[in-house]
Amino acid sequence: MREEGQMNKVGFIGLGIMGKPMAKNLLEKSVELMVNDLNAEAINELVKAGAASGSYTEIGDQCDTVILIVPNGSISQQILFDKGGVAERLHSGAIVCDMSSVTPVESRTCAEKLAKKQVNFIDAPVSGGEPGAINGTLAIMCGGQQDVFDAMQPYFDIMGSTATLIGDVGSGSVTKLVNQAIVNNTIAVVSEAFVLGTKAGADPEKVYRAIRGGLAGSAVLDAKIPMIVERNFKPGGKIAINHKDIKNVVNTAHALDVPIPYTAQLYEILQTLKVHGHMNDDHGGIVQYFEKLADVKVKKGE
Repeated sequence: MREEGQMNKVGFIGLGIMGKPMAKNLLEKSVELMVNDLNAEAINELVKAGAASGSYTEIGDQCDTVILIVPNGSISQQILFDKGGVAERLHSGAIVCDMSSVTPVESRTCAEKLAKKQVNFIDAPVSGGEPGAINGTLAIMCGGQQDVFDAMQPYFDIMGSTATLIGDVGSGSVTKLVNQAIVNNTIAVVSEAFVLGTKAGADPEKVYRAIRGGLAGSAVLDAKIPMIVERNFKPGGKIAINHKDIKNVVNTAHALDVPIPYTAQLYEILQTLKVHGHMNDDHGGIVQYFEKLADVKVKKGE
């Protein structure tokens, strides 16, 4: 494994809403990147910015570090372990860093399979949405060994404002589940409350300004209410991704015999939004569930 602080060629797989700006930030700091994604247009955009493109096996063969940020854990495992996958050509001492939102079991499975090849693994999911990815201010939650975390720190410093090693492999994924339960439940409660206020005749913008400096204020309130009143559901974090994450929360909690009544109800709210075609909306669009119940829209005054 390379020395702490040293940066070599990095494979970066997953150029979606989060991955593309994260990869661009690495390029802007002169990190040598080889990229891959199913979206050829996204690959071309990164190549124009200075990256090389490569197949999974080329990335495994040429890169000492491989970063993944893809929709779910099964995709991570396919990319790594299917025939023609990255792991076929990874060298002993290489690092795989999965920044996707997956279950701790999926993270540990990847780590165990890679360990047989003397390849290191760290799970490092992120929070901060598209704005954090663009601005390089993501919160990065890590599970793995200290030396692997230290080797990844230069990249984490470019992509995020904080990176914390929580514990062993899987700990980052557990922390992301906690984060997603809090964020999505908070959006739901904020949505329900603002639907109540709007139905009662209060201007939601003025309600927001009145409460944001008090105990009800939060990063979620500041991020989502301005979008909601503008009816702007362009995704920074799609309901589809959060639907998947909350399903992971529920499944993990049930496997551990942890009752989670609020989050279980939240999953059904997200399932209802799925049925009504809102999966590609930003998760601020959770408000639409409560709006439909009350037959009112939280929006700017005319």
